[in-house]
Amino acid sequence: MKRFLSIIASIFIGAAALATELPDSVYVAVKDGHVQGIALDREKGYMYFSFTSSFIKTDLQGNILGTISRIQGHLGAMTMGPDGRVYASLECKDDVIGQGISKRLGVENLSHENSVFYIAIIDVDRIDRIGMDPEKDGVMTTVCIREACKDYVGHTYGCSGIDGVTFAPGMGKCSKKLYLYVAYGIYGDNARTDNDNQVLLCYDIKNWKRKYETPVVFGTVPTNGPEKPLHKYFIYTGNTTWGVQNLGYDAHTGRIFMAVYKGKKAQYPNYPLFSIDVAQKPRKAIPSGLSERHETLQLSQDGLFDQASGVRGWQFKWGSTGLCPLGDGLWYISENHKDKATGIQSCTARLYRWTGLGDQPFKAAK
Repeated sequence: MKRFLSIIASIFIGAAALATELPDSVYVAVKDGHVQGIALDREKGYMYFSFTSSFIKTDLQGNILGTISRIQGHLGAMTMGPDGRVYASLECKDDVIGQGISKRLGVENLSHENSVFYIAIIDVDRIDRIGMDPEKDGVMTTVCIREACKDYVGHTYGCSGIDGVTFAPGMGKCSKKLYLYVAYGIYGDNARTDNDNQVLLCYDIKNWKRKYETPVVFGTVPTNGPEKPLHKYFIYTGNTTWGVQNLGYDAHTGRIFMAVYKGKKAQYPNYPLFSIDVAQKPRKAIPSGLSERHETLQLSQDGLFDQASGVRGWQFKWGSTGLCPLGDGLWYISENHKDKATGIQSCTARLYRWTGLGDQPFKAAK
């Protein structure tokens, strides 16, 4: 027992020491767009932010070191890749979000059938000044997520595109290999029953650079990308508003966390935060509201439990605009804000510690 308590104490002491090396928050503000995602390169001491159609690189004091502007589309959630580049969702589509971005950038809006969804891969080591161009400076490539393009045409499963992204181990596998998980955006529609699941696509990116990565050419929408994902998982949560906004794999708990905008269907608890354990083995089943069998995953057996729906999750105000687990119980989580007087929008990436409590799953680390 003493040895067990000693191990637990050393873990908490170690986490506290790591926390002292990190700032309690990193702040960035912009004139256009609102924060969509954050990522941290802890080793090099950089933080990254996506603000709808721009990308920002800062040091850990919040000093802006470089930016990418004139991004054609909605730059969303993002994550650090195992190769040291940032992977982000990028939508070029015809709905109200796409129309607004097209108007601001002065490009022709896409038709519904030609709407395209990408993983934008950003070479952050090359970002060294303000106002870099994704085409002229060659700091970004794209890979088309063709499965999402197909489902978007008919809004199958309520698909509105893609948003949350993270790297995590394969489901039910002990391998250290990481796969890219991409979450669908899903329309909030109380009249439908086929939109009550989150949809995660799983990809092996091993050959992406050689086979699919495409340089950005402004005004074009290439469709180079894998025809199918390795896996397409369905997770029953009840409907949400715009689906998974941010994904984050936390090695500390062995879970993928999903931050969403709350849904509006009264029969669900409409939690803003869910998680799934990567140790679980997927099973073939018919997801709620659908008629065909798919690979399904179960929510973690933790957090608040809604007995009527069987859904589990957590209440937490933040996370939908940025989740960044550090793997040791610490997280940077985006707190977004808009100044009504000036219209300036900001992100405070605040350092939190995981507690797991249903109504307070995170607590400020400092």
